[in-house]
Amino acid sequence: MVSVQYRNEYSPALGRDMEYKIYGDRGKPMLVFPTSLGRFYQYEDSGMIDELADWINAGKLQVWTCDSIDEETFFSSHWNIEDRIGRHEQYNAYIVHELIPRILHESQHNNGGHEQKILISGCSMGAYYSSNFFFRHPHHFDTLLALSGVYSVQHFFGDYREGAVYYNSPLDYLPNLHDELILDQYRRSRIVICCGQGAWEDEMRYETGRLQQVLQDKHIPARIEFWGHDVDHEWHWWRQQIRYYMSSLL
Repeated sequence: MVSVQYRNEYSPALGRDMEYKIYGDRGKPMLVFPTSLGRFYQYEDSGMIDELADWINAGKLQVWTCDSIDEETFFSSHWNIEDRIGRHEQYNAYIVHELIPRILHESQHNNGGHEQKILISGCSMGAYYSSNFFFRHPHHFDTLLALSGVYSVQHFFGDYREGAVYYNSPLDYLPNLHDELILDQYRRSRIVICCGQGAWEDEMRYETGRLQQVLQDKHIPARIEFWGHDVDHEWHWWRQQIRYYMSSLL
């Protein structure tokens, strides 16, 4: 039985309460984002915690599953683009300035004072979030595991790339990034990106291929894999993938 903590804390950045769960009491900290319009409990409900239970119970992994506010940002049907991306930037502030410092502080305490960087992950929309946070804030992370994601904002905002929209679209800002200090942080990290080639994976396969080329051009090592034509965009395959890749990351 995996130990579980539920928390509900007020976020000054968002002006609202935010919920999350923590699985395990020590080990490598792992931050997980839900799929589109998903909630903090989705990862557990979809069987992913069960796949990671051996590592969690052995004290090798501690999983933090956060909430999203997709209905106010990328999937809002009421707000204009600037309001949607502005709200996402508030969510970015919540993750970076509130949740991540808590993860790092508690991880150090739970692991005998040993400082660790975060493994960041997600499936589908969660893969977009995890990759965007990884590439925007690499000093917090040393591992990215993204499954079946898109890596631009084309699906949400079309060709619009003004202001903060651009800085949330990795396939747009990464090709123009030339800061060697930041690039070296990527190069020292472990990057695993995977998608299937079955139903509902066409957009993900296309953008995964584009990201693969960008990383190659920047000389950033990454393990990028395309699973078979029967591998669909759904939890059955993500459960297999998380167990397969985690065995080499821990």
